[in-house]
Amino acid sequence: MSENSQKTVSLKSSDYVTLGLKKAGIEVTKKEVEKLSSYMDGVLEWNEKVNLTAIKEPDEFVEKHYIDSLAALKTAEFQDVETVLDLGTGGGFPGIPLAIMAPEKKFTLVDSLAKRLKIIDELSAKCEIYNVETLHGRAEDLAQKEEYRENFDLVVSRAVAEMSVLAEYALPFVKVGGALIAYKTAGEKLDNELKAAAKAIRLLGGELIRSKKGEGDHTLVIIKKNKLTPAKYPRKAGTPKKEPL
Repeated sequence: MSENSQKTVSLKSSDYVTLGLKKAGIEVTKKEVEKLSSYMDGVLEWNEKVNLTAIKEPDEFVEKHYIDSLAALKTAEFQDVETVLDLGTGGGFPGIPLAIMAPEKKFTLVDSLAKRLKIIDELSAKCEIYNVETLHGRAEDLAQKEEYRENFDLVVSRAVAEMSVLAEYALPFVKVGGALIAYKTAGEKLDNELKAAAKAIRLLGGELIRSKKGEGDHTLVIIKKNKLTPAKYPRKAGTPKKEPL
């Protein structure tokens, strides 16, 4: 076995996290490394039974899930808030990495698949991540409930949806003065997507502020909530995707 192979075999989960985040310029404490590496181990173990992620290697996991998710960490829109909703969280991204790095903030992770959320609950308890709660349901239904509507300082989402659709899902949750941070793939497609979504964003009470390239795969699209979302939005479940604004 070569020297390089021996080094690869000897790497622990915590080594992948430490080296990956350091390379990306993200400062991390020993306790944060412990939680991040433990959560990664849990997701990869569960992934053998339930499809949580297509990523199976620790180095790629750190790059695609952790570094990418933490792109919002240094934005003013994230730093200045107390409550964060992660819409379409899937395996817990970007919500869990952000929650680990910002334990003073309260996170609500939303997904339409209860099985995923049960795993997130179990892993959060195991990893001592105490500032996270999960919420099962569809955005169109939850955003019409008084306890959730315009009740969050910030919504983050890596969910795959066109910007006009995502805006209708997400902006009704955001308080006036708050923001939506959407993780999107950069390029001409995104430019066209944002142009097509401009009317919907305004209609829903939002304003496109800026786009910011993250350390990972995504560009952050930042939308500020300037006024209340009209009561009829979001429309009934399934309509935003079938008939975008």
